[in-house]
Amino acid sequence: MTEPTRTGGSTGLLRALTPRRLMMASVAVAIITIGLKTLAWYLTGSVGLLSDAMESLVNLAAAVFGLIMVTIAARPADDDHPYGHHKAEYFSSGFEGILIIAAAAGIIWAAVERLFAPQPLEQLGLGLGLSVLSSALNGLLSWLMLRSARVHRSMALEADARHLLTDVWTSAGVVVGLAAVQLTGWLWLDPVVAIGVALNILREGFDLLWRSAQGLMDEAVEPEVLKTIQETLASFEYRRGNTAIVRFDHLTTRRAGQRRFLDVHMHMPAHWTLGRAAALRTSVEQALMSAVPGLRATIQLLPSDVEGHFDDPKDLI
Repeated sequence: MTEPTRTGGSTGLLRALTPRRLMMASVAVAIITIGLKTLAWYLTGSVGLLSDAMESLVNLAAAVFGLIMVTIAARPADDDHPYGHHKAEYFSSGFEGILIIAAAAGIIWAAVERLFAPQPLEQLGLGLGLSVLSSALNGLLSWLMLRSARVHRSMALEADARHLLTDVWTSAGVVVGLAAVQLTGWLWLDPVVAIGVALNILREGFDLLWRSAQGLMDEAVEPEVLKTIQETLASFEYRRGNTAIVRFDHLTTRRAGQRRFLDVHMHMPAHWTLGRAAALRTSVEQALMSAVPGLRATIQLLPSDVEGHFDDPKDLI
């Protein structure tokens, strides 16, 4: 009995850590890490640590913008936005991707200059210690944000968490590179590590941009969610011999931030009363929403012998 209680408590804690609260924490942690990493760069003169500090500036800008977007996304539906404001989270993710790419370009520029004009590094031990401390803060926050993003189905939260995780790996690469410089005396390793860090950041930035674009273009729900939907609908299908009494077709899905949307046609005998048909539709809707939290289902009722037209190109003419 102990394990379920612990699991339930953990889930309750993650639900309490709302996207807005975690984005506020991300802003605070970004300010702290900027201070630590900037001090580390000032003490050592390392372009690798400079690249790390620049990415923390991106973290701050992204966290502030993300906080604004998750606040907007949490607004209830209104007359101008009847489906809600959930897509605002995709703007946060896309903006963060653009900032990451810009930061990577700046890092490469600074590193190339240092590659052709190497400079001695100072107080590496203290600088590396400050970098490790800031990475520990980012690592803890990203772990909490990733777990909470799954509970709240928040794209903005997941984007910020993955960016912070990239920052952790970035710092780890910088630490390893500077340790190698200290051991070998090869100053060119510092800018080379910085360029490697920048290329990794670029990959993360383009990935965030791609995922944001897919979300804004009404990407279908995840395969595991679609499977759950199909299994739920199948439990309501009914056949008598070779004749389908209740069946579903023209299933389409899309996702928008924390929400999932579904459109489907439900066929049933034409002689059924409206009340009977509506009661079955209500049961299907409740089952779908129980199986997939955050789902909004639109079910069109049709007689068994009628096929509805769906997404006909002629509709655009």
